[in-house]
Amino acid sequence: MSRHDNPTAAPVRSAPPPPRTRRTGRVPVALLLPAALGLLFLVLPLAGLLIRTPWSTLPQRLAEPGVLTALRLSVQAATLATLLCLVLGVPLAWLLARVDFPGRRLVRALVTVPLVLPPVVGGVALLLVFGRRGILGGWLDSTFGFTLPFTTAGVVLAEAFVAMPFLVIAVEGALRGADVRYEEAAATLGAGRWTTFTHVTLPLVAPGIAAGAVLCWARALGEFGATITFAGNFPGRTQTMPLAVYLALETDLEAAIVLSLVLLTVSVVILASLRDRWLGSS
Repeated sequence: MSRHDNPTAAPVRSAPPPPRTRRTGRVPVALLLPAALGLLFLVLPLAGLLIRTPWSTLPQRLAEPGVLTALRLSVQAATLATLLCLVLGVPLAWLLARVDFPGRRLVRALVTVPLVLPPVVGGVALLLVFGRRGILGGWLDSTFGFTLPFTTAGVVLAEAFVAMPFLVIAVEGALRGADVRYEEAAATLGAGRWTTFTHVTLPLVAPGIAAGAVLCWARALGEFGATITFAGNFPGRTQTMPLAVYLALETDLEAAIVLSLVLLTVSVVILASLRDRWLGSS
């Protein structure tokens, strides 16, 4: 019997169409002008860097040993800092996203403190904890003869401290947006918590982890304040590219411009190559 034969039957309603993004043909001048000024504010300094670059002597300056050493140390330290953030930050993000415990808001606030904390203050805080007379540094020195300040390991630690919040925030957001029904289905099929986490949860949030790792790596690559405070500025050991730029700026402006151009190029290439795959494009 059809719906027409049964007048009491409820009418069948089709699902509403998905919302569409409205595009206006006219752009309000009140929004266009500040938008243009904002874009100019961001692009003009980069354009100035390209305009003032000594292109004629660029190959010779790039071949200098100090530039290559600082670049290699920066890439290595940023990569190790990102790996450290992955090991510690992914479980922390899972705890914040999936476990309801007392003081979770406070923990989340503490995790994001390095985002707004001046990096120099972060370096001082690291010295007070991991320095030779610090809370843990003194014990490490007396027990194992191991010191972190003014070493390459200190550079990695300082970069991880300022960069980890980027990873935690990205992964926590991905975990909150993931469909928990897949995890529940795995649990009903007999999968343990660790198996569910490694075989279901991690693949679900892999794009978020990758995006957080990219942002973490880029932030670690450009870290300056905490690094110079906690690890110093020793060529070949703790002098990363930002520190080399700062040192060259006092003596040789063209060398500082070349170093800045290298750092800018590396950051743009990495972010641009990974954006379409992991961060998404619009």
